[in-house]
Amino acid sequence: MPDLVPGPPASAVTGPDTMAYDRPADLRVVRDFVGDRAAALGLPEMRAELLVLAVSELATNTLQHTDGGGRVRVWAQDGYVVCDVVDRGPAHGFGRQMPAADALRGRGLAIVERVCDAVEATPVPDGTLVRIRLRL
Repeated sequence: MPDLVPGPPASAVTGPDTMAYDRPADLRVVRDFVGDRAAALGLPEMRAELLVLAVSELATNTLQHTDGGGRVRVWAQDGYVVCDVVDRGPAHGFGRQMPAADALRGRGLAIVERVCDAVEATPVPDGTLVRIRLRL
């Protein structure tokens, strides 16, 4: 998948690490990649687990609802670990309520919003970039 958006700003403390994914078997590799990178950047273990959960939800949505897979980038900037998930899907709507306990679907984006310190979605050529941040 070609890079759809420019990389992190020049002020990023470290350069980003990037990985692409395009099939369900890649989800474990994505989780390991994000967890390892977050630990290397100094994110405490419990916070790293939240980042992994959030990215896993976003990557799963990519595979369930879009074509062409996605890309994950992770770096540190201004006291945060920042992660972009870029895919070819439409912009995500955030600000949603958690679905009822008996709902079969629809929790992923609500979970992402609740476990991250900041979440934003930006339309990009041919898709969407979701940027999440967790304080170091």
